[in-house]
Amino acid sequence: MITINIYYKGSNGNAKQFAQEMIASKIVDKIRKEDGNLRYEYFYPFDDDETVLLIDCWENQEALDKHHKSYLMDEIMKLREKYDLHMKVEKYNSIDNSKDEKYIRK
Repeated sequence: MITINIYYKGSNGNAKQFAQEMIASKIVDKIRKEDGNLRYEYFYPFDDDETVLLIDCWENQEALDKHHKSYLMDEIMKLREKYDLHMKVEKYNSIDNSKDEKYIRK
């Protein structure tokens, strides 16, 4: 399993507006339905009103690569530009293939 943490940083509430539009436009629903997606959820850091954290989990690198080549990435980039967001990305690979069901969306 691969977990990607993406920190979207903006100003004037733009990061939260971005996440809200991602959800309202159904882009999030479409990503969650992609083969190999295990989790796609937004969180707001307690001490930073201008950042949104996306936790994005995939079964394997092949599924993630396919997602990165999909038309949905173009839609995400357009919204990121619209809201003038900057990103910090962290990638984690699972040590084993077991999935912690407590944290994975079904």
